[in-house]
Parts: sequence; C-alpha cells; structure tokens
Amino acid sequence: MTHSLFDKPSRRQFLAGSAALLSSPALAEGVAQDEDVAYDPLRPPPEPEPPVKRNISAFRAKNWRPYFDNLRKGAILVDIDSRALHYWSEDESVYKLFPSSVPLSDDLTRRGRTSVIRKVDGPSWSPTPNMLKRNPEWPKYIPPGPDNPLGSHALYLSWKFYRIHGTHDTRKIGRKSSNGCIGLYNEHIAQLFQLTKVGTQVLLI
Repeated sequence: MTHSLFDKPSRRQFLAGSAALLSSPALAEGVAQDEDVAYDPLRPPPEPEPPVKRNISAFRAKNWRPYFDNLRKGAILVDIDSRALHYWSEDESVYKLFPSSVPLSDDLTRRGRTSVIRKVDGPSWSPTPNMLKRNPEWPKYIPPGPDNPLGSHALYLSWKFYRIHGTHDTRKIGRKSSNGCIGLYNEHIAQLFQLTKVGTQVLLI
C-alpha cells in the first residue's frame, strides 16, 4: 500500500516533528523568550515598533571605498538605518556583516568618524551620569557576567561613553533598543573582537 504525500501524519510523527523543531536553538530560544513574563529592569524588552519593511534589501554587502580612504588597521561601518555592522580587514581578506541593535531615538544617535581605543574581554558596566538621572534606582556598577549589559566583549570608541559591545538580551538585535551604543550578538562581538585592533577605523552613518 502506498502513502500519499498528503496523508495526515500520525500523532507519533507529529510529536516527533515538533520535538525536532524545538530542538533547533533559534526556535527554542524564540519560544523561551516569548514565554518569559519577568525581565531585568536594566534590560527591558524593546518597545514595539510600527510595522516597517524588514531589512532584507538593506541588509546587504557593501564596498568600503565610498566610506574610507584606506583600510589601515581595518575598518568598521555601522549603518544605523539598516541596523547592520560591516567590517573589512586591512588586507581585504576578511569581510563580515552582522545585524546590530541601534539607539532608541535620534537624540541618542551619534554619526560620524571615530576609532577603537580599547578592547575588553569580559567588560564591567557603569551607567552614565545621564542614565542615573533618568533611572536613579539603577546600580552604579555591574561586574562582568550574564547580567552585564555589555555582554561578553566590548570595543571602546574615542567618543566618551560610546561602545560596540555584545548583549545577553538577544531580543534587542535588529531593533532600536540602546542608549547610544551599537550591540551585537555575543558570538558576533567575539568574532569582531578578534579581528579588530586598537586604532581600527569606525564610521557610523
């Protein structure tokens, strides 16, 4: 007896298929996040955004030449509109494109040229004076670890208080969710951390 492609699956097949889907890290993570009802006040879920076209067309490879005169010490381009970070190595042998989080509002957004002045594996975090004014209940210091808003690694920029860093709250990537910094998944900031040098050029557009 042959089986049609349109036969209804048995209960056993359905359960097996469901288990396989949930075993996928991305899907399992999504389910877990949707079910979370409590959250750390330092890492609230991003505010709902109005419906917009996703970044399918904007999230694409770029050439470095319109943005930099050279690739000395490597170059990082952060495209705030498409919420993407681009990296080119000095010898052009490495190109990386990562999704990122971006600042919550225009007044928190800074554009222009800067550079990496410090690299920290396992950064600590302290809120800026303006953050403490807005949120006096926040702690003044958080050591490295899973509760740290800077995630696993941080690249400190020449602009005071600005960083490119990881995040343990993966809901924020691809969204307007930061107080000015650029956030990456921890696995992506770990890659970028290894590739960059002190002096790597950075341009935010």
